[in-house]
Amino acid sequence: MANAGTRSYRALGCMLTYPERDWIDALPELMEALAQDGLVGRGRLAELRALASTLQAADLIDAQEQYVGLFDRSRRVSLHLFEHVHGESRDRGMAMVNLGELYAAAGLLADPNELPDFLPMYLEYLSVLPPEQARRSLGDVGAILQAIHARLTERDSSYQAVFAALLDLADLAPAQVQGAAEPADDTPEALDRVWEETAVTFGPENDPTKVGGCGKAGAILERMNELDAARGGREARK
Repeated sequence: MANAGTRSYRALGCMLTYPERDWIDALPELMEALAQDGLVGRGRLAELRALASTLQAADLIDAQEQYVGLFDRSRRVSLHLFEHVHGESRDRGMAMVNLGELYAAAGLLADPNELPDFLPMYLEYLSVLPPEQARRSLGDVGAILQAIHARLTERDSSYQAVFAALLDLADLAPAQVQGAAEPADDTPEALDRVWEETAVTFGPENDPTKVGGCGKAGAILERMNELDAARGGREARK
């Protein structure tokens, strides 16, 4: 059960799951929970209400297709945390095991149909923690949230409001991604090079196999900026 003051994590996580009629119909209740918690500012809550209205008004099939096209086909805005840290390396498997054990220790029954590093599942875990611990743990993945928020903002996606709210909860400012606009073809090869060239830690005591700290994950943003700048230079020379 979510603690008083941490229901916001569960509500925001729900808004990042695959669109289904049951939770879309429950969006008014989710907005009410966010308002009652008081952790999300009035302006941010208005942005979330706008996203909720868009989802409620959209055809369900269209909303599902847009979700898949945005989150499932683009590694740059993947909702799987360890994909931004380990890519497809073997380290990701051990990190998954440790994260699953963390959930079990908190009494959380993980969804067997989802990987443990799925962001909505991590937010569900935060919802059962004491408020201050939840805030710190959210901050541990803050650099990843900043990167995804910046990318969604570039794409003019209404889902950026969810990540903006998460950054607010973690007391983090949005990051700026500078350089050329993101190319339409989101090739995995380009991001693979970012992961290969950037050393990232993720977990307490800088242990890359444990969920928690993300001490060097901010380097992802810097490498993305370099990649975008290089692309822009190539386009200018064509």
